[in-house]
Amino acid sequence: MDIAYFPGCTLHASSKLYDVQTKLVLNRVNVQLKELDDWNCCGATSASKTDDFLAIAMPARNLGIADYMGLSHLVIPCSACYSRMRVAKKRLEADGHLKKEINRELKKKVTGKTEIISILELLVSLMGTREWKTNTHKYLRTLRPACYYGCMQTRFPLDLHVPDNVENPQSMEFILRALGARPINWSYKTDCCGASASVNDPELALGLMANIMRDAIAREADCFVTSCPMCQLNLDAYQEQVKKTHNITKRMPVYLITELVGLGMGMEPEELQIDRHFVDAVGRVKELPLL
Repeated sequence: MDIAYFPGCTLHASSKLYDVQTKLVLNRVNVQLKELDDWNCCGATSASKTDDFLAIAMPARNLGIADYMGLSHLVIPCSACYSRMRVAKKRLEADGHLKKEINRELKKKVTGKTEIISILELLVSLMGTREWKTNTHKYLRTLRPACYYGCMQTRFPLDLHVPDNVENPQSMEFILRALGARPINWSYKTDCCGASASVNDPELALGLMANIMRDAIAREADCFVTSCPMCQLNLDAYQEQVKKTHNITKRMPVYLITELVGLGMGMEPEELQIDRHFVDAVGRVKELPLL
């Protein structure tokens, strides 16, 4: 099965390992990712805060490329990119004048025929397939992850269909239970980690991350798992600062969903680049039954 693929800037930079894992995992279940040719930054949060037209035009160019490819679905792992692309598609559907204005400057026009899906939607849709059942096993049965979705995965500034429960999403739990893990029930799964405030307002961001960590620890989680590269980076890279500033003693490895699915498929931590984390993430998985 061929699916259009938009990695976005983060998966080609600070979260390159997420790009590697996504391709490894999906290739194992016969999904071939076709990366958009000559894609551009979606604008993330910056464009939407400075220029409303640019905030739509930047993702629109990518949507036009995806439509031109002729594939039915476009998968976007990054939560911010996923949000911006879905918002732009909705805005263009609702505003014919804006769509015409933007398309006038695009070589590959936006038609709106390509459906945008997240990595979680894609993984859930694959769970009933023969390829999934053949390749995945209940290797994660001693793991107690806190599934952390972050604030963007299920919340949009427009009225958009959300393929999960907005306040209490369950898709990661569904995937991980199928692999034998025992995800905890907790209250901070859609709270904000601070996002880019970790750079310009670290006191605020560290406080938000401390709240997330305390609740997960109190509920006896032994790790975090997320599908958002910004959330993964923040909780991983700034965890030592959070611990020192807010008197937290326990370390918590922060996995991307593709890492745990890859482990459930029998892949080695080094193959998935789990050894590249700031907080040691290999030690916990070495205790799992598959290794």
